[in-house]
Order: sequence, then structure tokens, then C-alpha cells
Amino acid sequence: MKKHYDFSKSKPNPYLRARKKQITIRLDGETIEYFKGLAEGTGIPYQNLINLYLRDCAAEKKRLRMKWAA
Repeated sequence: MKKHYDFSKSKPNPYLRARKKQITIRLDGETIEYFKGLAEGTGIPYQNLINLYLRDCAAEKKRLRMKWAA
């Protein structure tokens, strides 16, 4: 193994997807269990399913519709 490698002519990996950013998010237990149930049926990890759902909402510019009880 060399002590020094020359990466001056290296190129970024074109196959690397956009990196994800780690955050902390608080979700209620029912929401987590819902996505875990979906994950079991699809074989996709539940965190990925949540990300895919949120990405779809952002792409479609979906707006949350809620009515607050008086």
C-alpha cells in the first residue's frame, strides 16, 4: 500500500445518487407502524418509504388540508 495517492485527476462517481442528509424527526408510533407494515409488504426499508412519500409530496407540491375544530 502506498503512503500517498494522487487523486488530482480523479472524477466524481457518476453513479452515486444524491446524498441524503441525516436529521432527527419525531413521528408518532402509529405512523411508524404504518410505514413498517408497508415495508414488510414491499421489502423496502420503512425509512426509504417515508422518504419516497415525502419526495412525492414535494414533487407534486401537495398542500396539507386540515380543519381545526373550534
